[in-house]
Amino acid sequence: MNDRMRLLIAGGIGAGLMYLLDPDRGRRRRALLRDKVVHAWHEANDAIDKTSRDVANRTRGLIAETEALFNHEEVSDDVLVARVRSKLGRVVSHPHAINVRAENGRVTLEGPILEREVEALIDQVASIRGVKEIDNRLEVHDKPDIPALQGGRRRAGQRFALLQENWSPATRLFATVAGGAAALYGLRRDDAYGPALSLVGLGLAARALTNKDLARLLGLGNGRRGIDVQKTINVAAPVEKVFEFWEHPENFPHFMKHVREVKRIRDGRYRWTVDGPAGVPVEWETVVTKYEPNKLIAWKSVPGSVIRHAGMIHFRSNPDGTTSIDVKMSYNPPAGLIGHAIAEILGVDPKSEMDDDLLRMKTFIETGKPPHDAARAIGKGC
Repeated sequence: MNDRMRLLIAGGIGAGLMYLLDPDRGRRRRALLRDKVVHAWHEANDAIDKTSRDVANRTRGLIAETEALFNHEEVSDDVLVARVRSKLGRVVSHPHAINVRAENGRVTLEGPILEREVEALIDQVASIRGVKEIDNRLEVHDKPDIPALQGGRRRAGQRFALLQENWSPATRLFATVAGGAAALYGLRRDDAYGPALSLVGLGLAARALTNKDLARLLGLGNGRRGIDVQKTINVAAPVEKVFEFWEHPENFPHFMKHVREVKRIRDGRYRWTVDGPAGVPVEWETVVTKYEPNKLIAWKSVPGSVIRHAGMIHFRSNPDGTTSIDVKMSYNPPAGLIGHAIAEILGVDPKSEMDDDLLRMKTFIETGKPPHDAARAIGKGC
């Protein structure tokens, strides 16, 4: 390890100690860190259990496949049909439209299918153990012009484990070990390739540990789905009163701790100012996309915003006169999930903050008493 890396590590440790030992907020930060460590410990135990079962099952499957290479026993027609049907969903968007029959190793395929899926289906069926011959009687369509082919979802087919969107526990274990080893090896190298190898290794390990693609990890692309937050709460007030409060985003700083200001620019468009990591203000603009009185409010950030953000709130009147509020939000912070993790460590975690904010809102509407720990108390700057 070179001197520059040692200096960076020492500086990071010093900054971390200063953050945790702060005289004013250190106790709360240490308590939050302790809770996160306990939570991570429980999640790690759960992940270890799932991974061990996945590895054991895959090992048994590999042994069975190896034994099958030397075992040439005949496969019954029913078993062969079941094997073919189990593969259809991987390559065909409408597997129920395909009729499968088998007789002495000869598999007959009938039914409508999209032209782009024929070759993948034939290759998949041909690779199944026990299939000797394929009788292709498929009705090929170049577009979904009949009811049996409408709807559905395009299939990616059989893909290499590391190219799949969701990695299996065994794949994640292998990638974590390989990425960690590459990162450590890169740190030990003193040439120009060392940092690059460490960066690649850390990226692979992060991809495996989070099971999120690199675009979401780094906040790349145009999507808003980086972090998803959902919460439902009941308020002891009629739906008209609750909706009237929510339809004016200018009210948010009165019960949200880290929302400094929401300023109306013009109809349906607002500028948000919130506390970012270490209290640094962050601004972006949103536009209302759906509005149904006493039922629904939806919004999204405008193109080019620092934080890509979207949300939807459903309001439902209960028989007892109370109101149920269902809040769903997604946002893609700068640096993606990595940036979110850093912000969470620094005390700005929307998933935990939302619970407190909604409780303040509930108390405010039900009692009329404004919270004292919101970003802006009523009467101050209003």
